[in-house]
Amino acid sequence: MPLQNRVSPLGEIVATFHRGRFTGNRGIIHDPQTRTLLNRRWSSKAWITCVCEFRGRRRKVMSRRSWTELFFFDEATSFAAGHRPCFYCRREDATAFRDAWAEGNGFTKPYATEMDARLHNERLDGRDKRLHPLPVSILTLPDGAMIAAAGESYLITQGEAWRWSFAGYSRSSANLTDARLLTPPSIVNALRAGYRAQIGFD
Repeated sequence: MPLQNRVSPLGEIVATFHRGRFTGNRGIIHDPQTRTLLNRRWSSKAWITCVCEFRGRRRKVMSRRSWTELFFFDEATSFAAGHRPCFYCRREDATAFRDAWAEGNGFTKPYATEMDARLHNERLDGRDKRLHPLPVSILTLPDGAMIAAAGESYLITQGEAWRWSFAGYSRSSANLTDARLLTPPSIVNALRAGYRAQIGFD
C-alpha cells in the first residue's frame, strides 16, 4: 500500500503508486510509528523542493521524527503547490530561482525567509489552496505555470494547455474559460523573468 506522500498541484497530499521526480517537505507532518500524516499539512513556512538523490544519501520514507518526505511529479507541480527549490541540495537551481524571483517581483536578492513569507500568503486560503485571478490570457502565461479549471489542473507550456495527472500530462480540448491561477503569482513572475521549471514530459 503506498504512503500518503504524493502532492498534487492543488497542494493535496494523497496516496498513489505513481512515483515522483522530486521530493521535498513542509516540515514534520507525520507520525513515524504509523508512517501516516498528522492532521496538519505543514509545520513550517519553508516549503521546499529537493532532488530525490543527493550525495548517495538514502532515507527510509516517513520512518523517523524528521522532515516528512513528500513527492512531486515534476518541478512545475511543486511550484503550483507553492514549493520553491532547496538551497541545500539544489543550490544552483535555488540561486537561479531567487534571482529570477527577485527580478520578477522587484526585490534585491531576497532572503529565503522573505520568499517563504510571500509564498505562504499566496498558496493558502486558510487551510485550502488559494486560487488567483489570471493576470493575462491563459496561453500567454510563462512555461511551467499551472491553472485550475472544472476540477482539473493544467500545465501551460509553449502556448498550450496540458491536463495534469499523477501519471503525467495529456493533451486536452477542455473549455478553460473559468480557469484560475494555481501557481502562486510571485512564482509566475519568476518564470516570466527567466527561471525554467523542470517539466516531466520525458
